Amino acid sequence: MHILFLTQILPYPPTSGPKVKTWHVLRYLSQRGHKITLASFVRPEELPYIDALKEVCAAIHAVPIHRSYVNDALYFLRSLISKRPFLVERDDLSSMRAVVQQVVSSEPVDVIHADQLTMAQFGFPLELNGCKKPALIFDAHNAVWTITERMKENAPFYLKPPLWLETKRIKQYEGKIVSDFNATLAVAEPDRVALMDAVHAYTRNGSVAPISVIPIAVDTWQTRPVPRDENSLNILTMGTLYYPPNADGIRWFLQEVFPLVRQKIPRVTLTIVGKNPPRDIVHRAADSQSGVPDTGCVDPLDPYFAKSALMVIPVRAGGGMRVRILEAFARAMPVVTTTIGLEGIEAEQDREVLVEDTPATFANAVLNLLQDKELQNKLAVNSRWLVETKYDWRVVLAELDRTYQRLASTAP
Repeated sequence: MHILFLTQILPYPPTSGPKVKTWHVLRYLSQRGHKITLASFVRPEELPYIDALKEVCAAIHAVPIHRSYVNDALYFLRSLISKRPFLVERDDLSSMRAVVQQVVSSEPVDVIHADQLTMAQFGFPLELNGCKKPALIFDAHNAVWTITERMKENAPFYLKPPLWLETKRIKQYEGKIVSDFNATLAVAEPDRVALMDAVHAYTRNGSVAPISVIPIAVDTWQTRPVPRDENSLNILTMGTLYYPPNADGIRWFLQEVFPLVRQKIPRVTLTIVGKNPPRDIVHRAADSQSGVPDTGCVDPLDPYFAKSALMVIPVRAGGGMRVRILEAFARAMPVVTTTIGLEGIEAEQDREVLVEDTPATFANAVLNLLQDKELQNKLAVNSRWLVETKYDWRVVLAELDRTYQRLASTAP
């Protein structure tokens, strides 16, 4: 099949959750013999990586995109008029529409695979010029309306009204996309349920194409266990820090959890690895008394795992799955996270992971793990086995075949 694959961010190198997910999907579809034409928004720093995608894509269309606070303000005003979500308005660029139109009108396309919510808008309207109508797949990395809903709960009072409005509009929009597309992919059962809630908010007609649950996957052949310093008192955390839910979780850990840990073990340190951290996190990391080395965005990651006793993934808002947890499991790194952080991952408390939600209990879990080498090793071995057997991309993505086979069997 000829697949026009639309991405909001260039899916290479696979250094963040969305990129990891999309890169493995592209690899799998290519290995299954599909012809892939990629149309992706591209930032200036991503330009050197375009050629690497030629390994899996027959053609690549790079569409420049530039973010700015001024432009975001204009898109927000436009969303108030259009009543579409701000996130959708912000990415509705005529340059991407022109690329999609050019591809579908110049050669037969069997499937448009829209990766993430904001790319779904480019699936219609289309002028086909005699070419057949492509089937539409919505690949939902998360149920986005649940992210803004959770962000609203922890937001300052002045941000609650716009977040309430954005949540309402995203929920309606996601319901429309799921209703209008031929297939939807979710990464976890909670997201499938939330997307169906969005359908019911959009229309009373609940008859939609099935939503398939296909977890995010990692490459356990490439990501191997990392031997850790058995005497380490360093805690590692990482995330794409310009993404508000990630920054919120690390900020919560820094302000409310980490001080409780240091009260008991003053020599403990915290290493934060992440791209574009907010100013307040940078300032705290720069304080020599904080015990927080500032690393920003680093590569390779394995040396940071090797110097650490454990990893924390503090998440209070978000959706989908945390690839950071799967990658930590693949490296046999003990993890402490929250209930929201573990959503979509079938790991058990005290077997593969520790899960706590309040500052006091989260701090106690970290302290126990720092001081219990046997528990560290138990979590490391069990989590590595879990990710090998359930979350390797060669295992997980076989389900994708069934979605494509169903679309092929119903094609006119």
